[in-house]
Amino acid sequence: MELKSKQPKKQRRSIFNLSLNLRWRLLTAPLSKELRKELGIKRLHVRKGDVVRIVKGDWKGHEGKVVEVDIKRCKIFIEGVTIKKADGTDVFYPIHPSKVAIVKLGEVDDVRRKIIERRQKAREELVKVGKAKPLNEEQMRLLKTV
Repeated sequence: MELKSKQPKKQRRSIFNLSLNLRWRLLTAPLSKELRKELGIKRLHVRKGDVVRIVKGDWKGHEGKVVEVDIKRCKIFIEGVTIKKADGTDVFYPIHPSKVAIVKLGEVDDVRRKIIERRQKAREELVKVGKAKPLNEEQMRLLKTV
C-alpha cells in the first residue's frame, strides 16, 4: 500500500481500490497503556470480541465489546454505540479503528499469539540496535507469561 500522491482525491481512491487482504492493515488500533505495558507492543488488529474504549469523537469515553468488523468500509461496530433511524430502529454507528484503544483482548488464538510474539521479537531487535527503549524487569516477566 503506497500512497505516492499528495492529492486527497487520489489518496482516497487508492484506499478504496485496495484489495481486502491489504485493507486489513488499516484495521489496527493502539493498545491501552496497561495492555501496552503488559504485552510490550503498541498496536494490534481489531477483532470481534475485543473490548475497546473510544478516544475521539462524539462517543468519546464509551467502552464496549466489538460486535462486528467491516473490512470493506474499514469500520468497526461497538456494543452500545447505536443511533436511531427515522423509523425508530437502532443501528450500530460505524467507528474507524484509529479512534479507539483496545482495553482487553478477546480470544487469543494461535494466529494472534504468533502475531504478538512476532511483534515482541521485532521490538527486542530494535532495543538491541538502540532504536527503542528497553523494558523494565516487570514488563519482561509479563512478556514471558504470554
